[in-house]
Amino acid sequence: MENFPIDLSGATLVSDRLILRPFQQTDLDDFYEYAKVPGVGEAAGWNHHLNIQESQVILNLFINEKKTFAIVKKDTGKVIGSLGLEKCGFPETYYPRLTVREIGYVLSKDYWGNGFMSEAVDRVIGYCFNELGIDALAVCHFKGNERSRRVIEKAGFSYLFTNTYITRNNQFIKENLCYLLLNSSKLKRNQ
Repeated sequence: MENFPIDLSGATLVSDRLILRPFQQTDLDDFYEYAKVPGVGEAAGWNHHLNIQESQVILNLFINEKKTFAIVKKDTGKVIGSLGLEKCGFPETYYPRLTVREIGYVLSKDYWGNGFMSEAVDRVIGYCFNELGIDALAVCHFKGNERSRRVIEKAGFSYLFTNTYITRNNQFIKENLCYLLLNSSKLKRNQ
């Protein structure tokens, strides 16, 4: 698998209830509001933020790396989560000729269970497949994270394998279930 080059700095995606756009410095308070809640970051493999300075460092990365959308609730303008198009770390033996990115996401605990993440993931899948022409998208979740599993399965991803996930700071070592979604329209055109 080859990681598709990503630059989301000019992209804005709209769905029924959401706007997905690049992060801005003015998003810091909203970002910190959900990133400081215990359990939110941990479900995605990072510790919840202990102070706003920690959120500022990550926000700067989001802006500079140009691969993460802010998930904005359309009716309020509030940032309620993030969705990144990360480099995929799947073994090269899986579909070696395909371009790919890995979706990673987090949502404010206040908005869990309302279908917001499924809506965001569906819109990003459409963007990646129809506008960017990426061959496949990958996604993973930790064993026991049933919310993420439901989002992933609802979006049509197929399970591939389970591996061990160790965070950058060695805080979490967990079973990580990994999935893939092929861009069927592009694959049909290439046959």
